[in-house]
Amino acid sequence: MKQILQNLGNGETILAEVPVPRRGSGAVLIQTTQTLVSLGTEKMLIEFGKSGWLAKARSQPDKVKQVLQKIKTDGLWATLETVRAKLDTPIPLGYCNVGVVRESGVHSPYPPGTRVVSNGPHAEWVAIPENLMAKIPEKVSDEAAVFTVIGAIALQGIRLIGPTLGERVVVSGLGLIGLIAVQILRANGCQVLGIDFDPKKLALARQFGAETVDLAAGQDPMAVAEQWSQGIGVDAVLITASAKSDELMHQAATMCRQRGRIVLVGVVGLNLRRADFYEKELSFQVSCSYGPGRYDDNYEKRGLDYPIGFVRWTEKRNFEAILQLMADGLIDVAPLISHRFDFDEALAGYQAVSDPQAMGILLGYAGNDSQATSQNDEVQENTPAAPRISGPRSIPAHSGSLINIAFVGAGGFTTRMLLPLLPKSGIGRAAIVSSTGVSAAHAAKKFGFDRALSDFGEVLSDPKIDAVFVTTPHSLHAGMVCQALQSRKHVFVEKPLAMTGEELEMVREAVEQTPDRCLLVGFNRRFSPHLTRMKQWLKAAPANKALIITVNAGAIPEDHWTQDPTVGGGRIIGEGCHFVDCARYLVGHSIVDSAAFPVRGGEGRLGDCVALQLTFSDGSTATIHYLSNGSKDFPKERIEVFAGGKVYVCNNFRTTYEVGGKNKFSTRSQDKGHAEELKQFLTAIERGGEWPIPWSELHEVSDHSLRLARNLR
Repeated sequence: MKQILQNLGNGETILAEVPVPRRGSGAVLIQTTQTLVSLGTEKMLIEFGKSGWLAKARSQPDKVKQVLQKIKTDGLWATLETVRAKLDTPIPLGYCNVGVVRESGVHSPYPPGTRVVSNGPHAEWVAIPENLMAKIPEKVSDEAAVFTVIGAIALQGIRLIGPTLGERVVVSGLGLIGLIAVQILRANGCQVLGIDFDPKKLALARQFGAETVDLAAGQDPMAVAEQWSQGIGVDAVLITASAKSDELMHQAATMCRQRGRIVLVGVVGLNLRRADFYEKELSFQVSCSYGPGRYDDNYEKRGLDYPIGFVRWTEKRNFEAILQLMADGLIDVAPLISHRFDFDEALAGYQAVSDPQAMGILLGYAGNDSQATSQNDEVQENTPAAPRISGPRSIPAHSGSLINIAFVGAGGFTTRMLLPLLPKSGIGRAAIVSSTGVSAAHAAKKFGFDRALSDFGEVLSDPKIDAVFVTTPHSLHAGMVCQALQSRKHVFVEKPLAMTGEELEMVREAVEQTPDRCLLVGFNRRFSPHLTRMKQWLKAAPANKALIITVNAGAIPEDHWTQDPTVGGGRIIGEGCHFVDCARYLVGHSIVDSAAFPVRGGEGRLGDCVALQLTFSDGSTATIHYLSNGSKDFPKERIEVFAGGKVYVCNNFRTTYEVGGKNKFSTRSQDKGHAEELKQFLTAIERGGEWPIPWSELHEVSDHSLRLARNLR
């Protein structure tokens, strides 16, 4: 299918060929008929992409600080590669979509054939969670319904104002949102004063029943508002304009009566003047998009609705309210349409964004006759059970000339850290998969994969694919590993291997059933030249060891996916396992006991401020301080080994040395072993023999990481 993407690095707008997205649980697959170009958000993204590096930095000073801090800890080259990869990854454009449901769940309120509006992007097919869409009434055309999401943004701002019958409300900025807001306010029985520079927009506002202020003609909005309100001041101001200046906020405050209300929907300067608000006791609030539920994963992705008795108007209910206003004839969007383009001519449509007369730019998908692909996540073929594992795993050598590989997951880590490190020869890049297909299409083009897919099942059923790399969210790892092994594939999976004991047992059974397949978990640090040298040096000190591993991990917000116990599993399962494996590798003996001691109080509430204690069968110990409450100026990772009168230190995987001794090693930038682990995995498949990491150690490290996480909970 085709989809519009934006490259933030060079500003290029692309009509790209990408896979049809996969319909996830609680979502529906929609065939698009109309989308609306947002002159605000999309124009801003395009202009940002076309701007130079200096302009990008000036527009995002907070990001610049993060980059400078990363240079301190990770080095210049690693940081530059990260920034370039981030900007080079295209993003979908658009969030106003109308289409017809083609596939949905058994109990979905949107059976196939239902016309719906959603916040889907500009694409021939979209997969959208049910709380981000609404059914379109029969009286409302597709061209009208495509304005629903824009209308919901206006409606949410108005709900925050809380206007009552007869109040006087100013709408500052008469773009699409502002002109729809005018109509909603008039339907609510309010008097409206619209402010703008554009004569066409002012004429439309008057057509919808508003008084107007023509800034281009030199009219003073504060003087007009004072006269219009008979010297009392307006009841409320809704700011739907975009401006860098703080003047709009000052104007809004000056216009308001005592205890007036100001709600910001647009983007303006916010250096507020205290006197403006203090003397009148004004209230000011910033509106969040379509309404309650926006940016809440529980609502948007998991379908958990807010009880209507407590949250009357969610984003979905705001969609429905806008559609009802359209059906009742109280919102008329026909005059707001300035351009129409076929989707195949979408790039020409984006040229119209810079047209001063542009307002509602519609993209029509009349020629869209694609068929939804089958979404089959189950592996039907079961491999006969094999004997239980005993001793090291050994696999036969690969018989073909090329090892054909597939990646499942095309996120930032995959495209930045793994794909650039794949060998140039000896492998066939068969396919790459992502749930929406967008990131897979970009990665396929950039890294030379034959196909971009959205369905993991196509990888499993392809007999030509020898090895699968699983780099998806953590909650999918164990299931995908089992399916891939049972489909006769070698598997590389990013950590963690599993998120529960039950999942780990499921993987163990799959490993036993496939004795000729290789499994490697992405414990890359044991492949780093820093740790391999340290382990070599430790042979000169054969006594029991005491390890101190300090991880200055930094804070991650509580709502980040890695903190979600059902998706990411928390940071000990998701990342702490790395350092359990480091200790296991350096000591070289099995772990016999593990315990976790969390920091008490606010900083330890997420389980990411903790001391992990390991003891080993030879009497060695390891203490892992995994901390999120430290300074960014301290190294992110530091490993110290005390043994036989010697001390060895690895500092952030850039320098490793023996304290007071001759052993020293450094690399120009961090080397955490990613390249070497990929090399050893592919070499093991090609030549056969033992796994790069024995199964007993993979299981042991995973098991103790899960125990530590349970201990913390």
